[in-house]
Amino acid sequence: MSQSMKFHVTAQTEGMKADIQSKDHKLVIDEPQNMGGTDEGADPLSTLLGALAGCENVVANMAAKEMEFDLQKIEFEVDGELDPRGLMGTADVRPYFNTVSVRAVVHTSESDERIQELKEKTDARCPVFTSLKVAGVDMNAEWTKA
Repeated sequence: MSQSMKFHVTAQTEGMKADIQSKDHKLVIDEPQNMGGTDEGADPLSTLLGALAGCENVVANMAAKEMEFDLQKIEFEVDGELDPRGLMGTADVRPYFNTVSVRAVVHTSESDERIQELKEKTDARCPVFTSLKVAGVDMNAEWTKA
């Protein structure tokens, strides 16, 4: 019998701004003023990239524990690139990221080989990373030792 985890959020919106509630946690997603928002929160696409960094961190910590890997911390830089014509409605231009690049600096006493093993396990198990990958986003990930 398979198990499943369920996730639920609610959102109250006004203009471009969305006040998101997840259990006892609040998140504001908005657009900058030049896009018609009030700039009270990160934009949705940056929020998605932040979710990728957060998810990679959670999965890396779980995998590190299983591997008995000395994981002290990870510093992430995540960049995404898309053609804005897609989200503006131009036909035949995809409205989602073309490429996403993850750069992770791993603070550890472990070898480079072990860092790459942790990266591979993390990328394979991270729901956000794998969701983007199966959507056809070119996922580039580079993990290095601090």
